[in-house]
Amino acid sequence: MDNPWRQRWQEGRIGFHLQETHPALVKYWPTLEVAVGTKVLVPLCGKSLDMRWLADQGHPVLGIELAPEAIEQFLAQRNNGVSRYTQAGFEVSRQGSVELWCGDFFHLHIKQAAEIGAFYDRASLIALPPATHERYAFHLAQLVPPGAKGLLVGLTHSDGEAGPPFSVPDSEIERLMAPNFRMERLAYLPADARGRSESIWALERRGPRV
Repeated sequence: MDNPWRQRWQEGRIGFHLQETHPALVKYWPTLEVAVGTKVLVPLCGKSLDMRWLADQGHPVLGIELAPEAIEQFLAQRNNGVSRYTQAGFEVSRQGSVELWCGDFFHLHIKQAAEIGAFYDRASLIALPPATHERYAFHLAQLVPPGAKGLLVGLTHSDGEAGPPFSVPDSEIERLMAPNFRMERLAYLPADARGRSESIWALERRGPRV
């Protein structure tokens, strides 16, 4: 996996991090009707507070993050105890019902994701260079079972090919995801002060597995 994202964490340039739960998650996750107790995969999770929200809704969370700085900052948000162990090349930290696996998302094997039943991508696809987008979409499809539902937040901006985060137009999201997922665009969010606009998508994995 490319390392500009890791460099941002090391330098503290994390303007993409929200200090609150993403409003779209709160509004649209319930519409997916994901059963309580379903384990949610959060690729490239950073230290997102969205994982706390998902856990509070009764979902075990499996977050994958390359930057150990992000994981340690997430764990430091609460005083809850942390258990640590190694799993197939990943350094795993568990706090409550949130598991954070430190390592390369592309190294996560389908056997390690056997309990996954849903997913949430707020800053995964847009964090990766365009050259890796097809690989990401295919790998995500491999990891989640038929019928698994998820929420994806897309981002477009006018900074050309600059990133991360990278601009991924709706047409590209559809091209990448439609082969393996049923898709519905739920909303567009108003552009922020920097001209960045988000689109919200509901996805459901088609079957059978890739």
